[in-house]
Amino acid sequence: MKTLILCITAIITFNLNSFGQELAPYIKVGETSETISVVSDKIINALQNNSFTILGTYNPSGKSNLKVIAFTRTDIKNTVIKIVDRGALAAVFKVGLVQKNGKVTISYTNPDYLLRAYLRDNYITFKRTFQKFNSDLKSTFSTIGNEFTPFGGTVKADKLKKYHYKIFMPYFTDPVTLNEYSSFEEGLKIIEDNLKAKKGNTVQVYKLIYNKEKVAVFGVGLQSKEDGESHFLPKIGEDHAAAMPYEIILQGNKSTMLHGKYRIALFWPELTMGTFMKIMSTPGDIEDTLEKLCQ
Repeated sequence: MKTLILCITAIITFNLNSFGQELAPYIKVGETSETISVVSDKIINALQNNSFTILGTYNPSGKSNLKVIAFTRTDIKNTVIKIVDRGALAAVFKVGLVQKNGKVTISYTNPDYLLRAYLRDNYITFKRTFQKFNSDLKSTFSTIGNEFTPFGGTVKADKLKKYHYKIFMPYFTDPVTLNEYSSFEEGLKIIEDNLKAKKGNTVQVYKLIYNKEKVAVFGVGLQSKEDGESHFLPKIGEDHAAAMPYEIILQGNKSTMLHGKYRIALFWPELTMGTFMKIMSTPGDIEDTLEKLCQ
């Protein structure tokens, strides 16, 4: 009886701890005095040598001291597409490199955080696959650094599936519709052509296309000096560089984006309302830019 009670107590304690676990949007791998170029090459090689696929790289805000490397892996890419409500957004992860005071800080988007937020209740269904991905990613980056410190604010794990910044603010399930087309193929061509032309001071960082499922995700760098990354990133925190680029998702004949008031808050969960007010126009500015790319 005593053993049974102890077992039950242990299970309850474990469940309570899991329920209240705090997760951060980023994991810091470490710091180095090497140049961004050298560090970037090392990271790309490490990822490729461990079966990850590099989708693209760019410098947020056009700054040489900021760099993002976008990547995926076949198992994660093939799993998240099974979630029909924009699950493909969870296929892409990013490494952020930030150079300050002669040091480059290396971080990456936390899979546990992002997958719980984007896949919501579906996270549990494929949890084993996600845990392996997370573990393999940490093992891959252990050749680069050994800190693996969460940072960037925290959200309780069980709150991520219904995350929103404040009352009346949008959720993941409140996307912004950018355009509707006669077909997936038409939408794909329009967006690709506009990105090729760099419409609206944008740059295509990556694209991930699922032809069979008629889904495409585009990572878009926002290069306008007036209302793009160079306008809002310094105000909310360039240390979170791995949050960029912003995404357009085309599913069937409809293109959408995550609402700026949701997505920015998700990747900067520690933002005060005062700081948020300093970029009050940014969600609308991003929507305007991405909408033009879809027309």
